[in-house]
Amino acid sequence: MLSNIVRSSKFSLKSVCKTATCTQQVRFQSNEVKDHMGSYDNAYDDYQIARGQSRRAFTYLTLGGARFLYATGARLAAMKFVASISASADVLALAAMEVDVTKISPGSTITVKWRGKPVFIRNRTAEEIAEAEGCDTSELRDVQTDAERLADASKPEWLVVLGVCTHLGCVPLPNQGIYKGWFCPCHGSHYDTSGRIRKGPAPLNLEVPPWSFMSDSIIKLG
Repeated sequence: MLSNIVRSSKFSLKSVCKTATCTQQVRFQSNEVKDHMGSYDNAYDDYQIARGQSRRAFTYLTLGGARFLYATGARLAAMKFVASISASADVLALAAMEVDVTKISPGSTITVKWRGKPVFIRNRTAEEIAEAEGCDTSELRDVQTDAERLADASKPEWLVVLGVCTHLGCVPLPNQGIYKGWFCPCHGSHYDTSGRIRKGPAPLNLEVPPWSFMSDSIIKLG
């Protein structure tokens, strides 16, 4: 009788193991994965996404993001560089300047500020024009004729020069000095009515800036 009980127990145990194995096989088959004889040790390899596809997608995402950041940084750097070398709004505003000369009476001079420097605009009288034209150029330190210093030879009464002494950069006084042109009180430079240096330490004539007539009453500096 004892032997019958043992046989019955072995048969029951085998049935249970077989049933569990079959159930495990059915579970893996229903998920379309390989059967590992009931072991869960290899379940991760069965269910994970293919390694090659996952790593490739991550690499593409990383490289794409890095290239986008590099491109953005390069664009910002280029914009800052261009902005740094571009003229500011106030500089552009002073690059060209229009002046109404109708209120300048003959024999008088006005001073305007252009590009941070004083500019003398003089309405010369007929006598001053004659003196400038009759000068012996061989006596000049910086040789220039009066006509060479005019923007329009048909309007010799208008003379425009920078108000900066060519010696040390002082501002000369108009209608002063031996030649009644400009006189620099700092070191005694005398300029004639054409702005040419005639006496004193200054080596050059007063500079003539770029200017032109826009109309009979308006001149443009720059």
